[in-house]
Parts: sequence; C-alpha cells; structure tokens
Amino acid sequence: MTDDPLNYPIFLGSEIDQPQPTAAAFHILPVPYEKTVSYGGGTGNGPAAIIAASWQLEEWDGKSKPCTQGIYTCPTINCQGAPAQVIDNIAAATVNIVKSGAMPIVLGGEHTVTYGVAKGLREAGFDDFGIVQIDAHADLREAYEGDQLSHASVMKRCVDLGIPLYQLGIRAFCEEEMQIRAEHNVYFQDADELVPHNIQTITLPDDFPKKVFFTLDIDGLDPAVFPSTGTPVPGGLGWYQTLSLFESVVKQREIIGFDIMEFAPIEGFHAYDFAAALLTYKMMGIVARHQGAAQS
Repeated sequence: MTDDPLNYPIFLGSEIDQPQPTAAAFHILPVPYEKTVSYGGGTGNGPAAIIAASWQLEEWDGKSKPCTQGIYTCPTINCQGAPAQVIDNIAAATVNIVKSGAMPIVLGGEHTVTYGVAKGLREAGFDDFGIVQIDAHADLREAYEGDQLSHASVMKRCVDLGIPLYQLGIRAFCEEEMQIRAEHNVYFQDADELVPHNIQTITLPDDFPKKVFFTLDIDGLDPAVFPSTGTPVPGGLGWYQTLSLFESVVKQREIIGFDIMEFAPIEGFHAYDFAAALLTYKMMGIVARHQGAAQS
C-alpha cells in the first residue's frame, strides 16, 4: 500500500484495504459538487480533504472499531455538466449503494448534494423515510438567486418530495422559510433553544418515520469548532453536543445513511480536515454500535 493517500484515495486507507463493495456495511461516496455557494467557496475540495485526513485516524474511535463493519470508498461522482444531471448522477450512485446492501455515507460538496441522495433513496425503494438535519440555515427557500437547485433550497426540494423533516441548530432563516416550515409541518429545535441549554438529546415525534437519513451541514457546528465552511454563523452546536444529538436519533430510529456537507478546507489548517474525518468516522461508529451492519 502506498504511503500517500492522495495516490490511493480511500477512506482510512492507512489502516484498511479497499474491500469488495458487497463486503462493506458503509460506502463512502465523494461528491465534490460546488456550483451555487453564495459566500465563501471551497466545498468542492471537501471530500478529498476528508479522505486524505482520514489516513491519520486510529481504527479505534474511542469506543469501537467501525471499520470492522467494512468501509468501501466509491469512485468520485462526476460533477461536471448541468445541475440536474449531477443530481441524477448522485441518485444513481445512491441506488447502487443501497442495492449492494450498504449504507451511503456521502461527503460533499455543497448541500444541494443531499437532494440527489434523497431522490436516490426514494428510487432504491425507501418510500417512507424522514430527514433529520443539523445546519445553521433552514435551506427552505423556494429558490435562491433564482435557482431552485441552490444549496439554500435543498430542504425545500426534499419536503416537496413529501419527505418529513426535523431541523436542529438552525439560526439563520427568513420569513419565507418560517412559512414553509408551517406549510410542510417541519419539526425543529433551533440553536437558541439547543445551545444555551446544552441540550444533548431530542425525542422524535411518534409520527416521524421509522427510517431516517441524517444530513449534517458543517456550518451547523459553531465556527469556533469548524470555521472551515462557506457560510459560518455564530452560536452553533458544539462537538460533543452534535455527536450526542446524532446518537439520540440513532437510538430511536433506523439510520439509512448520512452525509457531511459544506466542508471547505482552509489551506494550512489541517486540524479542521482531521476533525471532519473524525466526525465522519465517529458517526459511523455510533451507527455500527447501535444498528450493527447496515440494513437495507
């Protein structure tokens, strides 16, 4: 095995070999899509930076070895071409992962990527699932700067598919998004409730679907933890709080996949790359400990 992760770009490649796709419970899907970012850029570099930094991780995540479930790194999604085509590419890759019996772990890229994943989950046969979202922004605008496939509209596209939504940590939204929350019965616990009171767990409503896709925008965490994102907002979640909230959801529902979006590496500050890789691996560990092998 080469010592250079950039020449052998698989997640945790310093510790594991690339397994056969059918032998892995987790499939890492890199999606370096960046088209509609509206402030700082760099999310297109996020997946490669996370995978490279994962070579510095230990197999032991502090409680278990998630890699024993098998981690397969998929080919990077082709993000050239029209946005609708990229969404279809993401959806097709998601379908392939689910049909192989694995769980998609998607690394973005801007948050628009999640819409492609949601479409793919639907196409793969998950007719009844909900989305739990950690984010600084509601992303519920019908369109942003005239674009319905904007990162600021991704959750509106998902609720338009009829997917129930529970939002955590939001602290930047407009009046239109408040109205859309009401129209689509979006559940939420915003940052002004979660952060000052250091809330570590949530209780999902009884009518929320039993299967959940979890989407985590890096800007949902406080910029003191992750300044490496294009649209940072103060007052966000802490490191341990984020992991605890995720674990509280895992304990209540079957996770069918998750993503890490909007990570924009900062040149020379590799601590944030490592933190994003560790966050990804720890979330895998939480799923593995509570659910075992991925379920389809």
